[in-house]
Amino acid sequence: MLVRKTGIRALLSLAAAAAVTGGTVTAAEAGTRTDLQRSLDGIVSAGAVGVQAEAIGKHRTWRGTSGTARLKGGRPVPRQGLFRIGSTTKTFTATVVMQLVAENKVGLDDPVERYLPALVPNGENITVRQLLNHTSGIREYLEDSEEFPLEGQDFLDRMRFTDYAPRTLAQIGVSLPPLFPPGTGSRYSNTNYVLAGLIIEKVTGRSYAEEVRRRIIRPLGLDDTSLPGTRTSIPGPHAHGYIQVTEDGTTRPVDITRLNASWAWAAGEMISTTGDLNRFFAALLGGRLLPPAQLKAMKTTVPFTLPDGSADGLGLLKLPLPCGVSVWGKDGGLHGYMTQSMHSEDGRHITISVTLRENSGSAYMKIGEAIQKTVADTFCGRR
Repeated sequence: MLVRKTGIRALLSLAAAAAVTGGTVTAAEAGTRTDLQRSLDGIVSAGAVGVQAEAIGKHRTWRGTSGTARLKGGRPVPRQGLFRIGSTTKTFTATVVMQLVAENKVGLDDPVERYLPALVPNGENITVRQLLNHTSGIREYLEDSEEFPLEGQDFLDRMRFTDYAPRTLAQIGVSLPPLFPPGTGSRYSNTNYVLAGLIIEKVTGRSYAEEVRRRIIRPLGLDDTSLPGTRTSIPGPHAHGYIQVTEDGTTRPVDITRLNASWAWAAGEMISTTGDLNRFFAALLGGRLLPPAQLKAMKTTVPFTLPDGSADGLGLLKLPLPCGVSVWGKDGGLHGYMTQSMHSEDGRHITISVTLRENSGSAYMKIGEAIQKTVADTFCGRR
């Protein structure tokens, strides 16, 4: 789901790859390929419908899949299939904001009130930086379960194909009592990134979607990455995701692939591929999208960390691993889909997409347990 849950935060290590693409395969590479394919198979055994992954090492790119494209069907998962990236959208949104900071059009420590007057209560004391690193204290608009029934038949009936206006999402979030005074705590909130999208539109006079396309997608040639708006389909080869719906005492999986994700907007609407996400993060962390000062700010984490040591920067997540390596990236989840894209300082990049058969926290945790070994193998094992 788009809302950050404990179970989803445990999935920070989604990673893997499988078949080598050309060239001579050494014994070490063959072993790595076998290990990673076994990891993908393990994610499916843990309950995923399918999984696809791309890992870029120092000398070689690996791609692999496991499972099937549909719950009941033998067709394999497309190797470069499209999928909903959920909250990984936030890194794109944050990057555009930081480009505007570099252009002196937005001040990172300016109050939100300067750009969105009279929208955010106490907006004169909440900064743009605090939106991007989730220290604003602003509540999650999706907490309003009456307006946003995220599960079961209610979701299908009331949200699945409904159009939502971004400003309405923001108004619902800021109308809820704040969690804490700005800057005194940290709590993941999609409202922060809806407000960031509105700031982009206010400052540029163009839609947030057009700014992402103009500044990131087109320059990097991310041809398979899109911002669907109210479009419900995935525009290309893709695997199907599911949720569980209980009706009259019977639970059944429902194909949730077609979905109007306008309720996620700048916080989680985008569609992409493993290859495009790897190219995006390589460009971002390699300094091709931001000047050094803005990239440094983006990688400056808040002091509020979780038990696993992970911490939020500005649209980026830092995850320390047992071997002493820290990786950067972003996780994401939307109905039926789960995404993880992680990247190390030495230029290794890993993105994986998982399609789900249900949307429960226990299902997320089982898949999370299956992928924990993969991240250690990928970044701490054979190189």
